[in-house]
Amino acid sequence: MLTDDADVAAWQNEGLPADRMSTENATILTNCERWPLMVDPQLQGIKWIKTKYGEDLRVIRIGQKGYLDTMERALAAGELVLIENLEESVDPVLGPLLGRETIKKGRCIKIGDKECDFNPAFRLILHTKLANPHFQPELQAQCTLINFTVTRDGLEDQLLAAVVNMERPDLEELKSSLTKQQNGFKITLKTLEDNLLSRLSSASGNFLGDTVLVENLEITKQTAAEIEEKVQESKVTETKINEAREHYRPAAARASLLYFTMNDLHAIHPMYQFSLKAFSIVFQKAIERAAPEESLAARVLNLIDSITFSVFQYTSRGLFECDKLTYTAQVTFQILLMSKEINAVELDFLLRYPAQTRVTSPVDFLSDHSWGGIKALSSMEEFRNLDRDIEGSAKRWKKFVESECPEKEKFPQEWKNKSALQRLCIMRAIRPDRMTYALRDFVEEKLGSKYVVGRSLDFATTFEESGPATPMFFILSPGVDPLKDVEKQGKKLGYTFNNRNLHNVSLGQGQEVVAEQALDLAAKEGHWVILQNIHLVAKWLSSLEKKLEQHSEGSHQDFRVFISAEPAPSPDSHIIPQGILENSIKITNEAPTGMHANLHKALDNFSQDTLEMCTRENEFKSILFALCYFHAVVAERRKFGPQGWNRPYPFNTGDLTISVNVLYNYLEASSKVPYDDLRYLFGEIMYGGHITDDWDRRLCKTYLEEFIKPEMLEGELLLAPGFPLPGNMDYNGYHQYIDDALPPESPYLYGLHPNAEIGFLTQTSEKLFRIMLEMQPRDTSMGEGGVVTREETVKALLEEMLEKLTDEFNIAELMAKVEERTPYVVVAFQECERMNVLTGEIKRSLKELDLGLKGELTMTSDMENLQNALFLDMVPESWIKRAYPSTASLGTWFADLLARIKELEAWTGDFSLPSAVWLAGFFNPQSFLTAIMQSTARKNEWPLDKMTLQCDVTKKSREDFASPPREGAYVHGLFMEGARWDAQTGIITDARLKELTPAMPVIFIKAIPADKQDTRSVYPCPVYKTRHRGPTYVWTFNLKTRENPSKWVLAGVALLLQT
Repeated sequence: MLTDDADVAAWQNEGLPADRMSTENATILTNCERWPLMVDPQLQGIKWIKTKYGEDLRVIRIGQKGYLDTMERALAAGELVLIENLEESVDPVLGPLLGRETIKKGRCIKIGDKECDFNPAFRLILHTKLANPHFQPELQAQCTLINFTVTRDGLEDQLLAAVVNMERPDLEELKSSLTKQQNGFKITLKTLEDNLLSRLSSASGNFLGDTVLVENLEITKQTAAEIEEKVQESKVTETKINEAREHYRPAAARASLLYFTMNDLHAIHPMYQFSLKAFSIVFQKAIERAAPEESLAARVLNLIDSITFSVFQYTSRGLFECDKLTYTAQVTFQILLMSKEINAVELDFLLRYPAQTRVTSPVDFLSDHSWGGIKALSSMEEFRNLDRDIEGSAKRWKKFVESECPEKEKFPQEWKNKSALQRLCIMRAIRPDRMTYALRDFVEEKLGSKYVVGRSLDFATTFEESGPATPMFFILSPGVDPLKDVEKQGKKLGYTFNNRNLHNVSLGQGQEVVAEQALDLAAKEGHWVILQNIHLVAKWLSSLEKKLEQHSEGSHQDFRVFISAEPAPSPDSHIIPQGILENSIKITNEAPTGMHANLHKALDNFSQDTLEMCTRENEFKSILFALCYFHAVVAERRKFGPQGWNRPYPFNTGDLTISVNVLYNYLEASSKVPYDDLRYLFGEIMYGGHITDDWDRRLCKTYLEEFIKPEMLEGELLLAPGFPLPGNMDYNGYHQYIDDALPPESPYLYGLHPNAEIGFLTQTSEKLFRIMLEMQPRDTSMGEGGVVTREETVKALLEEMLEKLTDEFNIAELMAKVEERTPYVVVAFQECERMNVLTGEIKRSLKELDLGLKGELTMTSDMENLQNALFLDMVPESWIKRAYPSTASLGTWFADLLARIKELEAWTGDFSLPSAVWLAGFFNPQSFLTAIMQSTARKNEWPLDKMTLQCDVTKKSREDFASPPREGAYVHGLFMEGARWDAQTGIITDARLKELTPAMPVIFIKAIPADKQDTRSVYPCPVYKTRHRGPTYVWTFNLKTRENPSKWVLAGVALLLQT
């Protein structure tokens, strides 16, 4: 209709990708009435446009110098203009042009305050390289949106052409010459036909007498016959060529899969942006590197292996350590899904873990949550009777579950014969904390050990891949300086500051001009430029992007740019332009992990000379070593998440070196060691300067009180169990001492309980699976396993939720029931109001989505986000805003919500205080605790500001209480993390292994005057709403302890309202 083979053929000769979608896009672009707007993240469309129109095309960017003048000239002359790299908002000056708001009978258009002549031949093409742009509705109405984003099949065809081109250039040449020849034929035939038709239409009278016409007819007929013959020949040849090319398809399919997996990584972190152009270069190099083979099949296997490993290396060097396994596992699962080696339903279970709720575990070595997973698995054909087997052979399973590394052991009974993925599913239920190790073993088994060995590439090898158009981008981590590598490499190749051919610009206020001058000079002369901390100059980044693009062509071939920036703390505050990230080689450098490496690294900041510089050698050396240990502990404790530090802090080596200078000055100046002053300076100023949370400050002070005290000189100070402070040694002696005496890595080195590691590993693996679930390709319906579609899943869930939600609380009716508004009643009303807001939003959004899914409403981005959240079993954003902090998945969260509503309904039935109050059931638990103080204060006429809460832990559980106490309240539903409560002796004691958050008995809380409070042998224990701690702080409860409270401070002991 709109196009014919001749046009398509011509476009492909101009470089349009050969897949169907590109052809359709090109057809729309050349025929549409409105201005076309191309969404073209891989820049394939723009490449074709530039080749197609060549010299006649005026290419401009909004905001570049004089772009409006170019536009005016083109408007008057009727030229074709391409506006490239549009952002989401467009300069309002162009509004009339985009809307074609002509004036003076269509002869002029206003641009700004200027009337410009409008030539009807003028055409405009808009182009953006944003992958998922949100343009304003009016722009979408004025333009025809054309999506040039490459598809999986489209990319596969393009890459197949590239492989065959390198492997069998003869075939590809033959194919392309055939295609060109065919295209030529089509064009010739079309011209002849058109010619003939025009003559026929213009002929008059007896056209048999028109000799020219008859001759023309003859020629056309003859040519058509010749062409037909040649077409038949070429068809045979083409079939042969296609057969030969098909052998290479597996390599192209694998590469296409790898590109899309890599392209999805930006969902994890916005720094992970990769371009198709850079990918193609890696792809070509991989083909060149592949080992040669005699047989074609073996060669294709070598190609696949080489491509997979090259792309893996290219991608993973730019990923943070914590995301590498996510990426490798995602690649493995996608490869196995493509080759149909794994069952999509089992993979879905592994990622989603839809455990049954409200079940009780019949065996002591599995938690209820684990048993819920086992029950869910047992309902699948492959896992039938798993629950019975575990109950029946509890002894063997207990031994397996409680082994040190269950992923290395054999499963009991016939379960050891299950496939690797099926074993992973069972492991996910019984030992979630070992999943990262089990996944690593799975990848090793399926892809090979080279994918799990954490060797980082050396800088020199990576440097070889850079070029004038490919900068190197260092993603910074605290405590690491990657630019030392650049300087070292520069020295080797003769680029140094002294030679004036290495320029180092640290960006900040006013440095932008300096950087631009350095870039211009370097591009001309072939120098190197280092641009540090570009995240500090947000406004200049778009200019930098243009500058780098400008210099990517036509500059000196030795010109190199090295960029460094810190990653943004959250995706919303990410500012580095996509263009800079895509084209550069990204490298992450992270500080070493583990106590051993960190302690060596801390000591590396000093030398033998440092140790000898102080006159009071003994004291200086002891405190210096203790400081190094302290530094390593505070830096590495971060990995335990909120149980380590409530908030993460950027402690760096500067803190340590300055502290040592302070130590030197103080020891030289005073005759006694001023322990208190030193601890204050280190804990409140040097390190404490970073700390913003009071509980974290308490932790930092406690560490210093344990490590730096007069006993350290008497030789009996243990820095950790089994690690005494060393005596007087030389510099190398200390390094040797660390190697010999430091116990192996364990939470004990930080004063934490081993459970802290289990908790941290479990959360790491939960996060890993959640990210992978979000990264699963959207368009795949899960194979032939008969898994329901996204819409059906969401619809069923939505209807179930709407059915279970009760009516809102009628506040006016409730108020009428109450005679006296006591503090407790006020709390009840506040809770009801908040609950109404939340349930109201849930109902509104679900009903809206329901109409959207039925097609009665247009889907908005909010509705899409809600649909995705429901599908991924996550609590939607708009609900979280109106709810209480929670870490639960949607299913658990919703069950918890219904329990809260039930509790409120019971309380507002007659407004008498429940016998034991569920403290976690409140939106605002503080208000209830304050109400306890208020009612006691009113009753006894005490001043409220002189009161405090006293909490006595009872020995009973909630069922044992029939009525509330006369004063205060019984509260239940608290859990302890980091230790446990011993109900018999009534004190805090060490936790049992693998019991991460044991429940507390009921606590009796009453208000007393502050001066009556007993503060001897108690541990002030913070209460938080969730495991995330930090901002969810509620109150402090004083709990009895026989041991020194500092032990519990270091162990990060806290009470939680939900696990």
